[in-house]
Amino acid sequence: MKWLLRIAVLIVALLVAAFLIFRTPDTDPAEMRAKYGGEPSQFVEIGAGVTVHLRDEGPKDAPAIILLHGSNADLHTWQPWVDALKSRYRVIRFDQIGHGLTGSDPDNDYSTGNFVSVIDRVADKLGVQSFVLGGNSMGGGHAVAYALAHPDRVEGLILVDAAGAPITRKSNGNIGFTLARTPLVNRLMNYVTPRSMIEQSLRETVTNEAIVTDAMIDRYWELLRYPGNRDATRRRFSGEWSSFSPGDVSKIAVPALVIWGEEDGLIPVEAGLWYDEHLPNSRLVVYPGIGHLPHEEAAERSVTQLMEWLDEMNFAPAAN
Repeated sequence: MKWLLRIAVLIVALLVAAFLIFRTPDTDPAEMRAKYGGEPSQFVEIGAGVTVHLRDEGPKDAPAIILLHGSNADLHTWQPWVDALKSRYRVIRFDQIGHGLTGSDPDNDYSTGNFVSVIDRVADKLGVQSFVLGGNSMGGGHAVAYALAHPDRVEGLILVDAAGAPITRKSNGNIGFTLARTPLVNRLMNYVTPRSMIEQSLRETVTNEAIVTDAMIDRYWELLRYPGNRDATRRRFSGEWSSFSPGDVSKIAVPALVIWGEEDGLIPVEAGLWYDEHLPNSRLVVYPGIGHLPHEEAAERSVTQLMEWLDEMNFAPAAN
């Protein structure tokens, strides 16, 4: 019995040592704000203890576009689009709760309803009554939910490889999301999140791996470790996953641009086909050889087609 006890103690000691060696602590909020929250960032209190990190660019009297990032991303994902749009439109993007420099929700409420509420409060705080709303992945699902809850405020919808369609995924997605859905393992990820896992997840998410730079990997890794964000990830992935019905989506009458990467391994292109089928006023654009992030992987092509679509729907830009 003594040798069994000694082995058990040795195993525990090795596990503790491994934990201490591989542990990745939270990043320092002040350092992260200095690195990722410089001009033109703002930190705006929207009530309920939430301070949102956002960027509001372009002429304030121009038609407004609000862009929502995907799961475990941040507002920087939209930089190529913003660079092209901000001379003609007011472009607003922000870190959603549990992400980026916004950090965790004080009540740990990561329900779709609360994400919708945050979008509404951001728009109210910035004095934007109506706008085109766009989102990638999780953010696309939130955009659809918002359009259903507040149809009077949404002038158009941009869905980029959006969540929410009742389509079975072909794979488990990237390694990070797979582990985030795994009980017990996801709790360990609150403390052990190696940079190599973030890099692998990003490379599994896209097809155009040229966009996966060291700076991109560092940003995802460091902002995931912003205090509260890892636990927010665990809570989101531990919750119930819901999808929209054809009846839900058919209620959205505004013009919708549906953009998809044909090689998306997280949310297959069949989901884009489903949205295009059930949205009454939609246009589908599919990019061969592109993965889950067309707005970054095919930035110039996608934003050019977006601007053409905005012109066609008479979403008048600011006068030059």
